[in-house]
Amino acid sequence: MEHYANGRPIGDLTLRTLAMPSDANAAGDIFGGWVMAQMDLACGIRAAERAKGRVVTAAVKEMSFAKAMKIGDTLCIYTHVERVGRTSMTLKVEAWAQRYLSDLMEKVTHADFVMVALDGEGKPKAVPAESN
Repeated sequence: MEHYANGRPIGDLTLRTLAMPSDANAAGDIFGGWVMAQMDLACGIRAAERAKGRVVTAAVKEMSFAKAMKIGDTLCIYTHVERVGRTSMTLKVEAWAQRYLSDLMEKVTHADFVMVALDGEGKPKAVPAESN
């Protein structure tokens, strides 16, 4: 059972991956760009499910890193569709580190990602109404 430091994640677990040596600098700290790329992948998964089709990242709103990740930590990305517009949606995204060989979960960073639904020609299309 996980032990969460400073609250619990918001949203659904969308992606889990292991931080490897190739994702780190010489000190063993994981590159922030790698964490952000994983967050973008998770948003693409969640937004494509909601849009029922192709999506692209239009914007990432302010991101700062509260904690470092180390080699061996498991990165857990949680996403929540916060707002749906005509062609775009805003997702709340949180990145948590499950510390190596531990049940401790710590929030690394969070951000809002704006995703746009695209048609087959790569033009913005309406996000369909949510089905129940």
